[in-house]
Amino acid sequence: MATPENAKGKNSTRNRKKGEATGVQRFLPIAEIRQDTVLLKNGGLRAVLGVGSMNFSLKSDDEQQAIIVSYEQFLNTLTFPLQIVIRSTKLNVDGYVGDLQGRAEKQQNPLLKEQTLDYARFIERLVDVSDIMQKRFYVVVPIDPAGVKNVSFLSKLFGWLAPSDTREKALTRKRQFEELSTTLRDRVNLVKTGLANVGCPSERLKTPELIDLYYTVYNPKTSQEQKLPGVEGMNVKEYIL
Repeated sequence: MATPENAKGKNSTRNRKKGEATGVQRFLPIAEIRQDTVLLKNGGLRAVLGVGSMNFSLKSDDEQQAIIVSYEQFLNTLTFPLQIVIRSTKLNVDGYVGDLQGRAEKQQNPLLKEQTLDYARFIERLVDVSDIMQKRFYVVVPIDPAGVKNVSFLSKLFGWLAPSDTREKALTRKRQFEELSTTLRDRVNLVKTGLANVGCPSERLKTPELIDLYYTVYNPKTSQEQKLPGVEGMNVKEYIL
């Protein structure tokens, strides 16, 4: 029979583990993700664009010069900062292999079915042995409330790391969201147009894509083994980082 002291100890351990997980989340700068937008605890909003790439080296001299001029003009039109992110990750072929296996099951010819399955197994082994990497390019478009613009970088950093996210801050973010999101949308359109002129098409990441991106960024090992469930129709706040 458990004594009161033992029962108290078990509760303390359970509560401590729960508190540790909650404490880690409190020190992240992200408050929530909704309407294709990342909301920071300091009230700022961030939109993330997935950007296509080009092989600059294969362009002719005239084409390269035109691209450089277009990029220079694009930068000169900006009145706000941008963050350019290049992310290298291990190539994930799960979807491709799954598609091959699905096609193999539909094959009526036994030989073609076996060859398709062999090819799927070959792709899996190749990626595991070769450790093939892929690069993805992102542009982060920001907007901050008026009071945050004049704050120094260190003050912003400590503000992000502040563990307290009060009800007052949440209400303030809600009031400012509509106004700031309109300006953010205009900035996103400006950036998309500028990148298209350079020759790099871009698309704004949707809420599920943002959740998956930040999940893999903050959980690089876990995300390889534990995939997020389907995000269609789910409550986004349940998956806030």
